[in-house]
Amino acid sequence: MNKIVISGANGFVGKNVGRFLTKNGFEIVSLVRKGKKKAVDFGQAIVSQDLTEDALVGSVKGSVAFLHFIGKGRQTTDSDYYTVNVSLTRNAVALCKKAGIKKIIYLSGLGVDKKSTLGYFVSKFKAEQEIVQSGLDYTIFRPSYIMGKNDPLSKILSRQIRKGSVIIAGSGRYRLQPILVSDVAQVVMKAIHGKQFSKKTIDLVGPQAVTYNRFVKDLVGNKVQIRHVDFEKAYHNALRSTALQFGVDDLSILVGDYIGNHRKLVGISGIKFTKYGKMLQACSLS
Repeated sequence: MNKIVISGANGFVGKNVGRFLTKNGFEIVSLVRKGKKKAVDFGQAIVSQDLTEDALVGSVKGSVAFLHFIGKGRQTTDSDYYTVNVSLTRNAVALCKKAGIKKIIYLSGLGVDKKSTLGYFVSKFKAEQEIVQSGLDYTIFRPSYIMGKNDPLSKILSRQIRKGSVIIAGSGRYRLQPILVSDVAQVVMKAIHGKQFSKKTIDLVGPQAVTYNRFVKDLVGNKVQIRHVDFEKAYHNALRSTALQFGVDDLSILVGDYIGNHRKLVGISGIKFTKYGKMLQACSLS
């Protein structure tokens, strides 16, 4: 009863959740892209292009849950939101039905809503609807920034430090509600069998909201100069180049100032969450 499938198992959240579940007695089948098998050091790693390969059904059969952690936060002409966030979710649902997996757990995004107009949020909402309307049992989590060693945002800040300054677009007064990845792993584990998570969409957020200004200062300290740049200029630069650390939707999400319901998460999970100060210690920047 403890066999679990994780798609996107080579990503930051996938690896941390996979390692945690393995330590807690779960058998993991990890679905990864070609060339990423070595990035997974737990369970059985299987290469899949789009979750539709016939051979996958036998490999994942008998699993009690499918953790769908594949997602795309920046689109290009070669890889767009619909293909990754919506179509692959549809394929994940189909794979669950073929293999008799009754539960799917999905990572969406804080701020996703039926009224969303941002391309990233629209794709995530459509992915949520693929799951909600599937007939499967489900838990959809809408996370804020998930913190931990080598998390994506920490990597961006580390690269900026090496270039000599950390850049904040606009005022920096927009807020984050960070949550530690080890807490996320605990919540996900409880959601696998916990009936209180059944057919629910839940904000996956930490106990404290902080401005981006404070967050950057707390994380960077005195390592390097912090510079504010005009938001319009940052947005324009992001439109013109994929080489920049933040894409246009990254910037839009930041200034969206999205705050979630941490009390609801505590009530459902029963977990004692890591406080903000302790989270900072888990993210060492260089």
